[in-house]
Amino acid sequence: MQIHISAGSPQSIYRQIADQIRQAIVSGNLKVGDAVPSVRQLAKELAINPNTVAKAYSELTRDGILEGLSGRGCVVASRKNVFSKAERVRRLELVLDSLVSEALTLGFSYDEIQERLVKRFEKIGPE
Repeated sequence: MQIHISAGSPQSIYRQIADQIRQAIVSGNLKVGDAVPSVRQLAKELAINPNTVAKAYSELTRDGILEGLSGRGCVVASRKNVFSKAERVRRLELVLDSLVSEALTLGFSYDEIQERLVKRFEKIGPE
Protein backbone atom coordinates (compact mmCIF):
# COMPACT_ATOMS: atom_id res chain seq x y z
CA MET A 1 0.00 0.00 0.00
CA GLN A 2 1.40 3.34 -1.05
CA ILE A 3 0.32 6.55 0.64
CA HIS A 4 1.10 9.86 -0.97
CA ILE A 5 0.69 13.16 0.80
CA SER A 6 0.58 16.64 -0.59
CA ALA A 7 1.93 19.33 1.72
CA GLY A 8 0.18 21.99 -0.38
CA SER A 9 -3.24 20.39 -0.06
CA PRO A 10 -5.93 22.22 1.90
CA GLN A 11 -6.67 18.82 3.47
CA SER A 12 -4.66 18.02 6.60
CA ILE A 13 -1.97 15.37 6.31
CA TYR A 14 -3.63 13.05 8.82
CA ARG A 15 -6.88 13.32 6.82
CA GLN A 16 -5.02 12.48 3.59
CA ILE A 17 -3.62 9.36 5.25
CA ALA A 18 -6.98 8.27 6.70
CA ASP A 19 -8.80 8.87 3.41
CA GLN A 20 -6.25 6.90 1.39
CA ILE A 21 -6.50 3.96 3.78
CA ARG A 22 -10.31 4.08 3.55
CA GLN A 23 -10.06 4.14 -0.24
CA ALA A 24 -7.61 1.22 -0.27
CA ILE A 25 -10.10 -0.80 1.77
CA VAL A 26 -13.19 -0.04 -0.32
CA SER A 27 -11.27 -0.68 -3.54
CA GLY A 28 -10.09 -4.06 -2.25
CA ASN A 29 -6.40 -3.19 -2.14
CA LEU A 30 -6.52 -3.74 1.62
CA LYS A 31 -8.57 -6.62 2.98
CA VAL A 32 -9.78 -7.64 6.43
CA GLY A 33 -6.79 -8.73 8.50
CA ASP A 34 -4.20 -6.94 6.36
CA ALA A 35 -1.69 -4.98 8.39
CA VAL A 36 -1.06 -1.31 7.78
CA PRO A 37 2.46 0.05 8.25
CA SER A 38 3.45 0.82 11.82
CA VAL A 39 3.14 4.43 12.93
CA ARG A 40 6.90 4.85 12.99
CA GLN A 41 7.43 3.15 9.64
CA LEU A 42 4.82 5.24 7.82
CA ALA A 43 6.00 8.45 9.49
CA LYS A 44 9.55 7.69 8.37
CA GLU A 45 8.46 6.86 4.78
CA LEU A 46 6.44 10.08 4.53
CA ALA A 47 8.98 12.17 6.48
CA ILE A 48 6.31 13.43 8.87
CA ASN A 49 5.73 13.49 12.61
CA PRO A 50 4.62 10.10 14.00
CA ASN A 51 1.84 11.88 15.90
CA THR A 52 0.24 12.72 12.55
CA VAL A 53 0.10 9.05 11.55
CA ALA A 54 -1.08 8.10 15.05
CA LYS A 55 -3.94 10.61 14.73
CA ALA A 56 -5.05 9.07 11.41
CA TYR A 57 -4.85 5.53 12.82
CA SER A 58 -6.71 6.60 15.97
CA GLU A 59 -9.56 8.02 13.91
CA LEU A 60 -9.75 4.89 11.77
CA THR A 61 -9.74 2.70 14.88
CA ARG A 62 -12.46 4.80 16.50
CA ASP A 63 -14.55 4.43 13.34
CA GLY A 64 -14.12 0.63 13.39
CA ILE A 65 -12.04 0.54 10.22
CA LEU A 66 -8.75 -0.48 11.81
CA GLU A 67 -8.21 -2.67 14.83
CA GLY A 68 -5.19 -2.55 17.10
CA LEU A 69 -3.72 -5.95 17.96
CA SER A 70 -1.26 -6.37 20.81
CA GLY A 71 2.22 -6.75 19.41
CA ARG A 72 1.00 -6.71 15.79
CA GLY A 73 0.09 -3.08 15.23
CA CYS A 74 -3.05 -2.18 13.33
CA VAL A 75 -4.95 -4.35 10.87
CA VAL A 76 -8.04 -3.81 8.77
CA ALA A 77 -11.04 -4.67 10.93
CA SER A 78 -13.99 -6.73 9.79
CA ARG A 79 -16.78 -4.46 8.65
CA LYS A 80 -19.04 -3.31 11.43
CA ASN A 81 -21.21 -0.30 11.96
CA VAL A 82 -20.00 1.55 15.03
CA PHE A 83 -22.35 4.46 14.36
CA SER A 84 -26.12 4.61 14.41
CA LYS A 85 -27.97 4.98 11.12
CA ALA A 86 -28.74 8.60 12.00
CA GLU A 87 -25.04 9.35 12.62
CA ARG A 88 -24.00 7.65 9.40
CA VAL A 89 -26.57 9.71 7.47
CA ARG A 90 -25.39 12.89 9.21
CA ARG A 91 -21.76 12.18 8.26
CA LEU A 92 -22.70 11.35 4.67
CA GLU A 93 -24.70 14.56 4.33
CA LEU A 94 -21.75 16.63 5.58
CA VAL A 95 -19.51 15.11 2.91
CA LEU A 96 -22.16 15.49 0.21
CA ASP A 97 -22.82 19.12 1.15
CA SER A 98 -19.13 19.86 0.82
CA LEU A 99 -18.86 17.98 -2.48
CA VAL A 100 -21.90 19.64 -4.04
CA SER A 101 -20.90 23.12 -2.86
CA GLU A 102 -17.39 22.73 -4.27
CA ALA A 103 -18.64 21.29 -7.57
CA LEU A 104 -21.20 24.05 -8.04
CA THR A 105 -18.59 26.68 -7.17
CA LEU A 106 -16.40 25.20 -9.90
CA GLY A 107 -19.25 25.63 -12.37
CA PHE A 108 -20.37 22.03 -12.82
CA SER A 109 -24.03 21.32 -13.61
CA TYR A 110 -26.22 18.83 -11.77
CA ASP A 111 -25.85 16.34 -14.65
CA GLU A 112 -22.06 16.70 -14.69
CA ILE A 113 -21.84 16.19 -10.94
CA GLN A 114 -24.08 13.13 -11.11
CA GLU A 115 -22.11 11.66 -14.03
CA ARG A 116 -18.79 12.11 -12.20
CA LEU A 117 -20.18 10.66 -8.99
CA VAL A 118 -21.46 7.56 -10.79
CA LYS A 119 -18.08 7.08 -12.53
CA ARG A 120 -16.24 7.46 -9.21
CA PHE A 121 -18.51 4.99 -7.50
CA GLU A 122 -17.95 2.48 -10.30
CA LYS A 123 -14.21 3.00 -10.01
CA ILE A 124 -13.77 2.66 -6.24
CA GLY A 125 -17.08 1.40 -4.91
CA PRO A 126 -17.92 -2.14 -3.89
CA GLU A 127 -18.46 -4.63 -6.67
